[in-house]
Amino acid sequence: MNRILQSQFSPRITFGMIVLNGEPFTRYNLRSIYPWAHQIIVVEGACLAAASVASEEGHSTDGTLDVLHSFQAEEDPQNKITIITAEDEGYPNGFWLGEKHEMSQAYAKRATGNYLWQVDADEFYLEEDMKVIMDLLLQGVDVIDFPTVSFWGGLEFVENGEYFLTHGAWHTPRVFAWGPGYTYLTHRPATVLDQDNIDMRNKNWVQATQLKKSKVNMYHYSMLLPKQVREKCAYYSQVDWAGFQGMEQWSEQVFFSLKKPFAICQSLHCPLSWIESFHGSHPEQILEMVKNIQSGKHPNIELRATDDIALLLRSPLYRIGRLIRRIWVFIIAIRNKIENTIISFLKRAPFYSALRKIRQSLQGN
Repeated sequence: MNRILQSQFSPRITFGMIVLNGEPFTRYNLRSIYPWAHQIIVVEGACLAAASVASEEGHSTDGTLDVLHSFQAEEDPQNKITIITAEDEGYPNGFWLGEKHEMSQAYAKRATGNYLWQVDADEFYLEEDMKVIMDLLLQGVDVIDFPTVSFWGGLEFVENGEYFLTHGAWHTPRVFAWGPGYTYLTHRPATVLDQDNIDMRNKNWVQATQLKKSKVNMYHYSMLLPKQVREKCAYYSQVDWAGFQGMEQWSEQVFFSLKKPFAICQSLHCPLSWIESFHGSHPEQILEMVKNIQSGKHPNIELRATDDIALLLRSPLYRIGRLIRRIWVFIIAIRNKIENTIISFLKRAPFYSALRKIRQSLQGN
């Protein structure tokens, strides 16, 4: 983008959030993004798979919807907040039928900014990192993919392992250029197409590896509170696509009792995982939220006790076990890279096309 165009370009960010039982995060997240927002659209409610943790009307059971309306009335002087429920999309029973894809599409179609930033209620960013991101948007980038730091059980602990090191869970696409004719295609992974149906990741894409060098991260607090873990496990146990039918058993054996300290990842098909210490800073609103939980301002919310985690991390045996598993995960990553390279080479070979035609012919018969 040349300097004249750049000087005329102003990022107008539409934040899109889907939320069910987002307490106590909701108000703190809105406060953190409000100064940077052109528009904030919050889509509240449950899809059918989440019925076990929703009200009979398809809404949050922890007062999230009331908090949203209170925030809109008391902390939205610039009228940035729009609240959407399934009733607004014509579903009289309050449940979203199209799962999270439809909920994300509900905020996307109402977006008026030139950037669409997907944010979950438990995803936060350091204040100084937001300034770096804004500078990137001023340059006219099309997609920003964030390195992810996932907290586990407390603010001092993070998750690592196979899911993060070999399956790409550590990087997350969140910010997309947006305009007339653009389409929010899917929620998993978040995918946006431009007016010519071109995937935005095929354009000017700032990848997580680039931001990682600058130590700009998305801070994900999805495994911080016992309440979250119980609700997430109940939901993921009900959805076919996840393959997480043992999640509630996992929560009791791992999150609440640490009986399997090398299988702490909620993705059960990637069992090699462990806990590491975190020594960095946290976003201001997360610290405020935790302080308010400790002082009793959120009486129905509890923090997980962390003495057992701290004791585990001091164990020499656990450190040795982590090192062995990290080496094994590294071997898995090398193997996958070699396999992908071979497959890519074979697909470019002349005989590959002929083999595909022969296979299709045989299948046709």
